[in-house]
Parts: sequence; structure tokens; C-alpha cells
Amino acid sequence: MPDFIAEWLNQNDIFNAMTIMEYWDGLVTTVHLVFLSLLIGLVVAVPLAILRTVKNPFVSGPIWLYTYLFRGTPLLIQILLIYLGLPQVGLVPGAISAGIIALSLNYGAYLSEIFRAGILGVARGQREAALALGMRTPQIFCHIILPQAMRVIIPPTANQFISMLKDSSLISVMGVWEVMFLAQSYGRSSYRYLEMLTTAAVIYWVLSILLELLQARLERHFGKAYQR
Repeated sequence: MPDFIAEWLNQNDIFNAMTIMEYWDGLVTTVHLVFLSLLIGLVVAVPLAILRTVKNPFVSGPIWLYTYLFRGTPLLIQILLIYLGLPQVGLVPGAISAGIIALSLNYGAYLSEIFRAGILGVARGQREAALALGMRTPQIFCHIILPQAMRVIIPPTANQFISMLKDSSLISVMGVWEVMFLAQSYGRSSYRYLEMLTTAAVIYWVLSILLELLQARLERHFGKAYQR
């Protein structure tokens, strides 16, 4: 670290060992929230995307309602409804659980539409040719449709992951000790909002860069068959 930066930090005494450790704990909490929400969102999105391609309205209708409901209402309202509203009907989720549920359901709706578009983007002739070869529907989906759809699915899906990382800061309204909550708390106690919020912004920025690098690697992997 440059001497002038170290001297400035010592003079202002805002980033002591305890502050750094608590920021680290907040970072771990944020990564934990996002990682679990990503996994659950994917588990929700994939079957819903497949079911949305079914022409039966009794199957696709409720899924359509779910996707448009969660895509058409603010995420903050969904978080508060789950955290503050569910206790009125006897369900009492913790703050972290409520945040994970809200993020998973919200982004599961977006991801299901992305996956559906990717699946429908594969030419019907691919499926017909696989059927002619005697392949079963699960084999066709796993070995023919999904690998081709992934090339279309990955870029917008990665963008949604990055958006989820940033939107996880909304969970701070429930008092969860993640990065944004710590930045606001230290900003209020030390009147150093500029430094604290800038620190939070840098943390989110670095995490976004890591996700972008992962996105680039996945795009190269699934795009090999289309490279000349």
C-alpha cells in the first residue's frame, strides 16, 4: 500500500482491523446470499421454462402468471411482503431466508423466460432428426437442444446474475449484516458516508468483474462449435 494512503487511513481512523473484519463478514454474507439465490433460481427456472413450452393452458397459464407477477412488481416490495407479510399467515422466515426466497423467485421468473427463449430458438428440425434416430425426449433435451440453447442463454443469464448481485443490497432493509448494511451503519456512526459507500461500491464492482470473467469463459466454452 502506498505510504500516503496508509497515512491518510491512519489519520482518519475509519478502516481499523475491526471494520475490515466486519466488512469481510459482510462480504461472506453477500456471497452466501447470492450463491444460494442463484442455485435456487436456476432450479426454479429450468423446469418452468420447459413447462412454458407446453401448449396446454392449464400447465402454462399458472407459470405465465407467476413470471409476469414477479417481473412486474418491484423486488423491494417482494422482499418486504415475504419478510413482513408471511408472518401474518403463520409463516415466519428469517431475514436471510426471506431475502434468498425473494431473490430466487424474482430472478427465477426472469431466467425462466431466458431459458424458454433459448429452447425455442433451437430449430425444430434438430428435434425431428433426433426422433428419427430413435432418441428419447430426455436424451434429445440434454444432448441436442440444451447444448445449442446454452450459447443463447449464457449472456443474458450472466447479466441477470450480475444484477442479482447488485440487487442483493436491498436485503439491507431487513437489517442483514451484508456489505450495504455495514456501509450505511458505519457511514451513520462516523459521518463518513463517502468512504463507506465507496468501499461498498468497490466490493460490488470487484464481484461483478469476477462474474463477467466467468461469463466470458462459459461463452468461449459453449461457442467452440460455432467458431471457424
